[in-house]
Amino acid sequence: MNKTKSFEFKAFTIHGGNSGMPVSTDGVLLGAWATIEYANTILDIGTGTGLLALMCAQRNPHAKINAIDINHEAIVAATHNVELSPWNDRIQLQQIDVSQLIAPKKFEHIICNPPYFNSGEQSRIQQRAIARHTDTLSHQALLIAADKLLSSQGRASFILPTVEGEAFIAQAVSYNWHVSRRCEIQTTATKPVSRLLFELSRQECQIEASQLLIHQQQAYSKAFVRLTQDFYLKM
Repeated sequence: MNKTKSFEFKAFTIHGGNSGMPVSTDGVLLGAWATIEYANTILDIGTGTGLLALMCAQRNPHAKINAIDINHEAIVAATHNVELSPWNDRIQLQQIDVSQLIAPKKFEHIICNPPYFNSGEQSRIQQRAIARHTDTLSHQALLIAADKLLSSQGRASFILPTVEGEAFIAQAVSYNWHVSRRCEIQTTATKPVSRLLFELSRQECQIEASQLLIHQQQAYSKAFVRLTQDFYLKM
């Protein structure tokens, strides 16, 4: 079985195990960008190696975090990473399909780096296919679950490639969600927008729109460094 590459951050280490998805820039961007500072309860849907749960725990010293995944190998890897972290008393892990999750109290923030391939050839590694393809978690099912699990004043944060992100947002708006924040990501100034970071709310709100360049003048941009420097070792 293929092992997923490990990755060391300033305050914790991700040991990939057989989880199927390595640490990605997408995950780090989402974990650093989401407005989780004032949430007392956070749900991480599709936690994988536990990256987002650990980033949320680092950023918010008061939050209780529930991290779930449908994949057993992901939960094994995430459990290992959480146990080795300084925040293992605040992160609870569970192997479950989000559509089956019943929470005694609704969450103040939901964070999710969702599967995004709706078609095309799937990875031959099952864990990677589950993490990347929407077969096991469609965006419609994710929105329905988020509606059930998020508090009325809560927010939900996601990252997706541009085309899939626009479709997700359009579907969310049709279900009476509102976009509260949106950030367009470009790898360089000459490349098109490749990723969308976005935050959804059940309440009507003004949208906070922004853009972020990852690379500028053959180095990481100041904005990217500012966003991620609490996590990456060499920032």
